Parts: sequence; structure tokens; C-alpha cells
Amino acid sequence: MRRKDREIKEIESITQILEKCDVCRISLFDAEYPYIIPLNFGHSYENKELSLYFHSAIEGKKLDLIKLNNKVAFEMDTSKKLIIGETPCNFTMEFESLCGNGEIEILANEDKIDGLKYIMKHYTDKDYENTDFDENEVKSTVVLKLKVNQISGKRLKIN
Repeated sequence: MRRKDREIKEIESITQILEKCDVCRISLFDAEYPYIIPLNFGHSYENKELSLYFHSAIEGKKLDLIKLNNKVAFEMDTSKKLIIGETPCNFTMEFESLCGNGEIEILANEDKIDGLKYIMKHYTDKDYENTDFDENEVKSTVVLKLKVNQISGKRLKIN
């Protein structure tokens, strides 16, 4: 990272930013161009391993691409605020962002609810029970788990 003064490396700070984000964009390999898609997500950090969880329809381009190559990049950002300068070149933006990569997998049926719990926890801060999920809806949903290999954060705050 060129601007080391803005770099965030500590996992505690990274997870604090992650918890403020509401969308994660993943980039998948496609034939000629990358394919990027914004997704709702949840996360877990256990045994020094960060994982992101997503839900999906049971078919579509995203799943087709994952089956061909499960290596992905991701990005999320939050805390954006335009800082107006006296001239166009003096404008800037406050922000916090995370970028990284990892490998994504389609979870087996017995692991889906755990992934869905992480997603619901992220948006509601509520701990759901297995019985809170409709069995038929879970069957018609794909849950993805992205095991993060690398992640870095960046922040610009103007005082």
C-alpha cells in the first residue's frame, strides 16, 4: 500500500470496519472480463480465520463462475463523507475500506443455517436459532462461505 499512514492491519480494527459495512462486492473470474457483484453478507472470526458468508439463488451466473474458479477478490467500504475544498483539486473523501481475496465454497445443506445466522446477525445484531429458519426456504437458498486469505484496510479521516 502506497499510503502507509492510512493502512489498517490489526484484525480488531478490520472487524470494526467490516461490521459497519452493508455490502460486500466480490469479483469472480469470467472469460474475458472480471465479473463483480454486490452482496449482503455476514462474517465470523474464529481461530484466527476470517470468513464471509453470502446467500444466493440456487442458479445463476455467479454460481456458474464459482464452480469454474473459486478464487475471488472482494471489497467493501463505509463511513464516506465528501470533504469540500476551495478548488476542485482540494476535494477529498473520508472513508474506511477493506479489500482482500480468498476462496469461496458452496456450503453443504447441513451447514447452510450457520451461514444464514451470520448474515442475519450482521444486519439485525440478533442471535437466531436453527428453528427460526423456514426449512423450505433454506432448501431453496444457496449459502456461500468465503475463507479470507488476505485482507487489508484503509482509512482517511479529516479532523
